[in-house]
Amino acid sequence: MEKQKMTYGEFYGYYLSQHQKPMTRVFHFLGIFFTFWILIYILYSGQERFLWYLPLTLLGLPAFGHVFEKNKPTGLTAPVRTLISDFQFFFELISGKEKFRPKNNNIIR
Repeated sequence: MEKQKMTYGEFYGYYLSQHQKPMTRVFHFLGIFFTFWILIYILYSGQERFLWYLPLTLLGLPAFGHVFEKNKPTGLTAPVRTLISDFQFFFELISGKEKFRPKNNNIIR
């Protein structure tokens, strides 16, 4: 699917279709959760030496989740849209709009 010529809504539908397995969703959720947690800790404590953890949580955990999905992360071809989608996905999981166990496969909005 040509990711650069899509609207963001179309891309997000494609993004969701690439994140159907519960473990993939869990690793994406944990990656963003720990990213926020580390940022809050750094801001509160002033210990910038922990900034190097951010690539591990923001990129590493979600990328590892694709081992379960057996597909290529969308961040390799559209990194900015994927980062935005990761945060949107995180907040949709918190709000209940998305579930860790999706009902239908191949979601494309």
